Amino acid sequence: MDKRGRGVRPGTSQASQQLPSTPRKERKPSMFEKESYAQILRERLRESFHDVQYVEPPFDDSIADIGKEWKSALAKLRFANSYRMEPLKKFQAQSVETKIQQILVDSLKDVKYDEKAFSHLSLELADRILLVVKEFGYTRYKFIVKVLFIQKTGQAINIASRGIWDVAWDSWVAAKHETESYVALCLVFALYCE
Repeated sequence: MDKRGRGVRPGTSQASQQLPSTPRKERKPSMFEKESYAQILRERLRESFHDVQYVEPPFDDSIADIGKEWKSALAKLRFANSYRMEPLKKFQAQSVETKIQQILVDSLKDVKYDEKAFSHLSLELADRILLVVKEFGYTRYKFIVKVLFIQKTGQAINIASRGIWDVAWDSWVAAKHETESYVALCLVFALYCE
């Protein structure tokens, strides 16, 4: 007489009843583990524009107090409205243009046209010009810098830009440096953010 287990059908064995093993999902770290606290903060604040260098975990207090501190630490920073509709210092296109023109002349004195070198040079010039424009101290302005190198081969070129514009506070500057083989054109757009 064969022994039958409880709830086992005749003709089936124990091996066939075991389910195939499925890979387990990796478990999310808990907020109550000391090691994962800083990792959770970094992940949640990654989208923020603030850089988190170090966060001291509040493990001295009770769990109820820790939850309150974590909620306040994880919340995004919000700034009060200033209700300022105009800049403290309006963008002065003439002074910025002379500075940009000087940078172009100094950087491109003895440079010959080379498309491979100019792709890298245009990025470097745009970064330098952006830093110089920011040194003027125009608060609450966003700047867009475009540097174009155009080889002279007897062609004509038209350059156009479009955007939403506030005529009262937004402005732009163009500076040009010309040699026998190319033309370097720099455009800086200054947009006031209320």
